[in-house]
Amino acid sequence: REHAGRQGEVAVSIFVNPLQFEPDADFSRYPRPEAADEEICRIEGVDLIFRPLPEEMYFPDRSTFVEETALAEGLCGASRPGHFRGVCTVVTKLFHLLAPAAALFGEKDFQQLAIIRRMVRDLNFPIEIIAGPTIREADGLALSSRNQYLNAEERAQAPIIRQALLEAAQSKESSSRKMLAAVRQTIESAPLARIDYAEVAGADDLQPRLTIGPRSLLAVAVFFGKTRLIDHILLG
Repeated sequence: REHAGRQGEVAVSIFVNPLQFEPDADFSRYPRPEAADEEICRIEGVDLIFRPLPEEMYFPDRSTFVEETALAEGLCGASRPGHFRGVCTVVTKLFHLLAPAAALFGEKDFQQLAIIRRMVRDLNFPIEIIAGPTIREADGLALSSRNQYLNAEERAQAPIIRQALLEAAQSKESSSRKMLAAVRQTIESAPLARIDYAEVAGADDLQPRLTIGPRSLLAVAVFFGKTRLIDHILLG
């Protein structure tokens, strides 16, 4: 409600965006806790909840999309083709519809945050992008809607992701190859973990780095069963 000495109304958009889901993905069963979302917004004093239906956001014969083509290539972009095109398209529409002075995006989705900042810069949106820190459970697991998909055994093993990232950050290792080998070994010590990717990249350009330097990003995506979890840590 107040940022950098400015006050204003707060709007929350709640929209499960079909363009972000790959074919045969979990769009139909993605969590939609409407009552809980409304209660959180009420407690926090939100002025407006914007919760459109997919048919209100997209024409059946839609043929226009917004796409960022550099930062979206690697990491989750390589694993989920078209995902960030869906993100950029829906965020552009939300910006046009709500016309915010500032918008908040979580740091947990680090690549998404970087892409939105680039899109705002390149397309001259008069909007300030604010990064919200990653919120975690007591055992370190990053909060995510998909966490509720985990069964008891998967949930018990999932904090290994955060453990591996912290160990890497504390290791002072300068070789990306050696750091990633250690990260993989730690994560794979959890029997149910299946690594999608573990990479070191520049935090600003998201390009792979062979050595750890200032503003390096260690990012991982790990499956537990069918549930894909992401996390990261800044190095250097």
